[in-house]
Amino acid sequence: MTLPRSLQGRLLVLVLGTVTSVWLVIAVPTWFDARHELDELLDGHLAQAAALLVAQQTHEFEGDEHGGDDLDAPVLHRYAPKVAFQVFHEGRLALRSANAPAAPMVELGRRFETGFATVQIDGVAWRVFAARGAERDVQVFVGEQTGSRASILWAVLRSTLWPMAVALPLLALAAWWAVRRGVAPLRSLGRTLAERQPQALAPVVLSDAPSEMAPMLAALNGLFERIAELMASERRFTADAAHELRTPIAAIRTQAQVALGEADEALRRHALQATLQGCDRAARLVEQLLTLARAEAGATAALAVLDLSALVRQVVAELAPQALHKQQTIAVDAVQPCQVQGDATLLAVLVRNLVDNAIRYSPPRARVRVSVTRETAHVLLRVEDSGPGMTEPDRQRIGERFFRVLGSGQDGSGLGGSIVRRIAAVHQASVRVLPSADLGGLAVEVEWPARS
Repeated sequence: MTLPRSLQGRLLVLVLGTVTSVWLVIAVPTWFDARHELDELLDGHLAQAAALLVAQQTHEFEGDEHGGDDLDAPVLHRYAPKVAFQVFHEGRLALRSANAPAAPMVELGRRFETGFATVQIDGVAWRVFAARGAERDVQVFVGEQTGSRASILWAVLRSTLWPMAVALPLLALAAWWAVRRGVAPLRSLGRTLAERQPQALAPVVLSDAPSEMAPMLAALNGLFERIAELMASERRFTADAAHELRTPIAAIRTQAQVALGEADEALRRHALQATLQGCDRAARLVEQLLTLARAEAGATAALAVLDLSALVRQVVAELAPQALHKQQTIAVDAVQPCQVQGDATLLAVLVRNLVDNAIRYSPPRARVRVSVTRETAHVLLRVEDSGPGMTEPDRQRIGERFFRVLGSGQDGSGLGGSIVRRIAAVHQASVRVLPSADLGGLAVEVEWPARS
């Protein structure tokens, strides 16, 4: 039999099938036994009726010479001794069964003519039914020992209770087996997880898994996938940090050694200034790495609705001295309030990286334009410059870790584009890099759904 894939269906089919089979095995002998006992009881009453008819026919043929003591009915069945009858005619015993007393089963002086009564005869309880004949001078008593009823009841109950007493342990064992077989996929999953190595993050596959386990397996495999991504991110972060920090630290050490061994005050001062610049570059690199790690781990706080235009104006104001130092013109078009949902700290890092790259990689006296516009269902942040721009292959590689355009003459970590893309992904925004049609340099657009 092919079991259903549903765990609930398996349990129902197995348990109900087992219970039905066991009850069929028990019900057949119980039915036969109960029918036999009932046949015995009814046959006893039929035998008594037959005996009464026989006695009546004998009495009619032989007349009244024999008297009441010779009118005993024959015993034709094993239940007959427990059933007795008496027939009185004009107050005289005319007919009785062999086990019936000579005295009336119910005192006639009580004016008891018809109905049921429970009486004691020779210390034995009898259930007696009294009735009058067609003529008022005929009184009939039919009695049955109450103990026989208890015996019949016990026989019927015995035929039911004993099979049930035997069937209950078998039923419990069968149900245990059925449920154990039904939940076998859960035990298989437990063994599979217990045998896995700690570093094993491959998806768990169970060929006979029921449909109820599919969401659990999907969630478990999703968890393994997220753990694998997190571990890969941690490994990348460690490797990137070790790789990128090695160069500025070596430069700082070299400049410090030069300063220690230099006797000329001007050269020593120059070496110390270079050391400070190396420290600043290392600090900036560490900050970029930490920001990237935070963005990749998705460790954002609860997102809140904020005004992107106000955030852009604040960040550009902080970077304006850098542009003025290079005699660059920086313009901001962010007047209309544009609400988005996001983390203010991460969005500030995103805007700062875009504007800083535009200032850094543009020549002196270049123009930088930052705009925030609201469209029908989107908010668009656009940062463009009048710098040398980038070729199409280089634009496609923006966002790769530590990718830098050769020959730019600017120092940097090559993490800015990767940070921008990761923060945009956290906020479900899209990033596009394309040539600036107005300024001739590079334009970067970030677009995400607007808030009403």
